[in-house]
Amino acid sequence: MSKSRHVSETPATQLLHRHGVAFGEHPYDYVEHGGTGESARQLGVDEHHVVKTLVMEDEHAKPLIVLMHDDRTVSTKNLARQIGAKRVEPCKPEVANRHSGYLIGGTSPFGTRKQMPVYVESSILDLEMNRIWLNGGRRGFLVSIEPNVLVDLLGAKPVQCASVD
Repeated sequence: MSKSRHVSETPATQLLHRHGVAFGEHPYDYVEHGGTGESARQLGVDEHHVVKTLVMEDEHAKPLIVLMHDDRTVSTKNLARQIGAKRVEPCKPEVANRHSGYLIGGTSPFGTRKQMPVYVESSILDLEMNRIWLNGGRRGFLVSIEPNVLVDLLGAKPVQCASVD
């Protein structure tokens, strides 16, 4: 657990603290358009264990969060079918920011401004290492947690919607 730089509290870390969730703090040098691949490289973590937080919406413009392995993309067709929607697509960045309360590149599924259903690629919950890294609510800051926290704290529903990049 890297503590080389202090990272001030975010709504995400406040929520984790409030619920007594143990987590590691992992600051890194944010690179515009570097994505989770850049954070994985800097932190020396397998990209498959880094989870991206995607804000999407259904055909009624109702927002939802999808948690996906960094090295995979979301099959929106498969996701829509599994959640009973006609269509799912990524939100425009400004809409995602408004729903989540976070800037793109710093979006966490924890402590979002708006309550949204959360869906998690089921294979994330089965990772052999039992540790994932995801955004802690600020660009250049990941937290590491046990995957089951996603279900226990967020009520994340497992789905199978991964495509290989």
